[in-house]
Amino acid sequence: MNINHIAKLARLGLGEDEKSKLESELSEILDFVEQLKEVETENIEPTAHATGMENVVRPDEARRTAEDERQEILGNAPQREDNFIKVKSVLQ
Repeated sequence: MNINHIAKLARLGLGEDEKSKLESELSEILDFVEQLKEVETENIEPTAHATGMENVVRPDEARRTAEDERQEILGNAPQREDNFIKVKSVLQ
C-alpha cells in the first residue's frame, strides 16, 4: 500500500512520522476487514441497527395555548411582533 498516493488523493500534507504511523494503522484496519470477510453471514438477516430499540415519542399535535400562558411566553422573547416571536432571518 502506498501511503503517499493516499495522502495525495486526500490532499493531506504528512510528515514522515505521520506517514509511518498511518501506514501501520491502515494496514491493521485492512487486516481486520480481511478477517471480517471470513465470517459466515449466509443465514443472517440484515438489520438497520443491532438493538431493535425504537424511538418512543408523543404525536406532534397542535394544541391551543391559554392566553395568559401565551403572553408569558411572548414576554420572555427578546423581540416580538404582534403575537409572534421575532427572530433573525435564517434563509436569504
